[in-house]
Amino acid sequence: MRFYLLLSVVSYGITFGPAAGPGFVLEHSPSAEKYLASTMAGGLAVFDYNNDGRPDLFFANGAELPSFRKTGPKYWNRLYRNDGDFRFTDVTEKAGLAGEGFAFGAAAADFDNDGFVDLFVPALPAPRLFRNKGDGTFVVVALPPTGAWTVAAGWFDYDRDGRQDLFVVNYLNWSPTNNPWCGDRAKNVRVYCHPRHFAATTNQLFRNMGDGTFTDVSKSAGLDKFPGKGMSVAFADYDSDGFLDAFVTNDGMPNSLFRNLGNGKFEEAAFAAGVALPDRGVTISNMGVDFRDYDNDGRPDLLVTALAGESFPLFRNLGKGQFQEVTAMARLAPLVARKSGWGVVFADFDNDGRKDIFTANSHVNDMVGVTTSSDVYLLPSSVFQNRDGKSFVDVTPASPALAGAAAAHRGAVAADLNGDGRLDVVVTALGGAAAIWRNTTVGTNSWVAVPAPLNGAVVLGSQTNLASSSVGYSSSVVGPVHFGLGAVTGPVTGTVLVGGQAPANWTGRAR
Repeated sequence: MRFYLLLSVVSYGITFGPAAGPGFVLEHSPSAEKYLASTMAGGLAVFDYNNDGRPDLFFANGAELPSFRKTGPKYWNRLYRNDGDFRFTDVTEKAGLAGEGFAFGAAAADFDNDGFVDLFVPALPAPRLFRNKGDGTFVVVALPPTGAWTVAAGWFDYDRDGRQDLFVVNYLNWSPTNNPWCGDRAKNVRVYCHPRHFAATTNQLFRNMGDGTFTDVSKSAGLDKFPGKGMSVAFADYDSDGFLDAFVTNDGMPNSLFRNLGNGKFEEAAFAAGVALPDRGVTISNMGVDFRDYDNDGRPDLLVTALAGESFPLFRNLGKGQFQEVTAMARLAPLVARKSGWGVVFADFDNDGRKDIFTANSHVNDMVGVTTSSDVYLLPSSVFQNRDGKSFVDVTPASPALAGAAAAHRGAVAADLNGDGRLDVVVTALGGAAAIWRNTTVGTNSWVAVPAPLNGAVVLGSQTNLASSSVGYSSSVVGPVHFGLGAVTGPVTGTVLVGGQAPANWTGRAR
């Protein structure tokens, strides 16, 4: 199956064009019972599972729960091998990644340091960790028990022992048997329940023991003291102390910023750092997140998606452990005022040396607008160009025929799928085909792709970017770190920084 979409209109220098995709359709098992899980699927991962130099695609799928069991290939998770030129082959069965249960997303990393990328899949009734055997197949690895509902996860070496540890994001205390009726009784309209109807849960940290096993160190690390309703996680060394920190978006609660103290423990620093709430001081439906330096000052910033009327808060890192919300100052606030977002990506789509923004948009509630709200459920995704390192402009094509139909978008990742030096985008949508936005931006700007250890920081001139695999909503990308270089030509020299290690010099050539 092939599908085509999108974009051939030039808008301030960023364009996307049609691309053939794998034909994956995100099944999410909607039902009259409004099971909350069915609206939360849609994470994905891009990583080179067979080390052939081409990034492959993994999609988490809403296969089954005991209360709404559905079976067969249509409901499996899917792995597509990249055959080049936007051609993909479904290798799920051979790879052994079909999975069981209702999957929400993916977190990719080489946890056993064998040179092959492994995969963690958050799911109900239980997540699964798949070890890449290096022969095109995966095998399940046992993990300690996780929370009632693991919705996302990410990998980072929190103790700097050279092994990737697993941070598990648990959402809330929901199950098919704990599924109250919510909505408008007078109109007999049932909706997905707001998270306020369910108890918060705590996140978990699994330490990689180096022998193929993991130990739950959540309590000793201090994470058990801070319950939340986590949706996504992103990592960066926000305070430049050499240890990776974790930011978790919480749905309808203040966000969490777990500052790594360097002794195996974390402290909750979101309020102290200014990222727990937007400036107006109210809780919002925090969804996806990306944690990267958009203004080229060398410090990682935060962008969070939320629902219509809540804005997409942009927190600028001021240094010394402090952030400032600059959503309005960056002219992003009016652009997203009526949008609801899930996946979010900071990426340099026009290779001008400044990171732009892509958001996968949709409301959470498929009945919104039917009840009392004027908000819209199905929305097109958005592209915001970084004009000067300080402000953004909406460059999404105005025509729905070009921008693709509005849909219940969820996950989104950016990666160079065809090796042409331009970052493409893969987006999922509930009940719809995954879309590939092929970057067709025309120009003379050059680029480089820097290999770096996972969660290493790469510095090239005024730019800093992270080799973090965690991005957006329950999604993941593993690969070289992409830099747009503008008019730079010839040799390029940078520095790769990994906590606890001496800086490593890197030299390449602008392409």
